[in-house]
Amino acid sequence: MNNNDKKIVNLIADIGGTNIRLAQANAQSESQYTDIETYQCAKFASLIDVIALYIKNKNIADTCINACLAIACPTDKDIISMTNLPWEFSQKALIAALNLNSLTMINDYTAIAMAIPLLNDNQKVKIGGGETVAQMPIAVCGPGTGLGVAHIVPISSNGKSQWHCFSGEGGHVDFAAVDKLDMQILQHLKTNLARVSYEQLLSGYGLEQIHQAIIAINGQDKVSLSAAEISQQAVSGKCPVCKQALTQFCKVLGSFAGNLALTLNCQGGVYIAGGIAPRFIDFIKNSDFRVRFEAKGRLSNIPKQSPTYIITEPQPGLLGAAALLLQR
Repeated sequence: MNNNDKKIVNLIADIGGTNIRLAQANAQSESQYTDIETYQCAKFASLIDVIALYIKNKNIADTCINACLAIACPTDKDIISMTNLPWEFSQKALIAALNLNSLTMINDYTAIAMAIPLLNDNQKVKIGGGETVAQMPIAVCGPGTGLGVAHIVPISSNGKSQWHCFSGEGGHVDFAAVDKLDMQILQHLKTNLARVSYEQLLSGYGLEQIHQAIIAINGQDKVSLSAAEISQQAVSGKCPVCKQALTQFCKVLGSFAGNLALTLNCQGGVYIAGGIAPRFIDFIKNSDFRVRFEAKGRLSNIPKQSPTYIITEPQPGLLGAAALLLQR
C-alpha cells in the first residue's frame, strides 16, 4: 500500500525544554487539534523516541503522517540542536526513522503567531484601546525564558486568504532607554554586560535584573528573589521595590511592543505571549504599559490604532502548528 491509499494523519508537536506536547491536527475539531499527550523530555533519550511512542500508542504507524513540529530553537538547517536539552537530530533522519510522509519544523514563535487569527475572546485579554484593522499585519512578543518575537501578514494563495509568518530574533535588538529609571537600569547592567538587549529586561531573568538594578540604585542591601517571587510580592503590595520593578517591566514591555507595532504597521494588533504576563494581567492593565506603547511621537497614530492583547490560550504552540499544517 502506498501513501496515496493510507489514512492521512496530521501530527503536530510543541517541543519545549521540559515538556513535549503531541497531538493531531483536525479541521473538524473546535480547537483544531485532538488526541493531545504530554511527555516529560528528561525521560527520553531523543525526540525520535518520544514521537515513536506517541505513534505506537495512538496506533497510527500504518498511516500517511504529515508532521509539523514547533521547537524553541532555529530550524533553518537539517541538524537541530536544542538549547535546553541534550537533544540533537537531523530532520532527514527524523523523517526516515518515523516513516513520515512530510516534515515541517518551525520555531515556537512561528507557531504562536500562526495561532493568533484563531483566538476567540476567551483565549485573549485586551489591554487598553485600539481596534483591529482587518487584513493588516500582526505582531507577537513573549517574555519567558527569553524574549520571542514574530510577525504574521495576510497573503492570498490560490484564491484563499492565508497568513505568512516572519520569525526572527527581535528580542535581541538593542535596549532603548526612555525614562530616567530606564537609563539608570541600563547603566547598571552595562557594568557587567558589553551589550544590553531587550531580552536582558523582558524575560524571567530580566525581571530579576531590573529588581537587582533598582536595589543597587537605591543603595539597599542585596536581596535575591526569583521572577515569580518578585511578581507575587509586587501584585500583593508586600514589597515596594518589587512593585517598582514590575512597574518598570510593564513600561519597558509597552515600549518594545509599540516598536513592533511601528515595524510592520501592525494595526492588526500586537499580542503578548509567554509564561510571565498572564500571571499579572490586572497589574499590566493598571500600569503605564499602554502609555508607553502609544508614545511614539509623530507616528503615535499607528500604535494608538493598534490593539494589544495578552494571550491566555494554554496551548498556542499546538494551535498554531495545527493552523499552519491545515493551511498547507
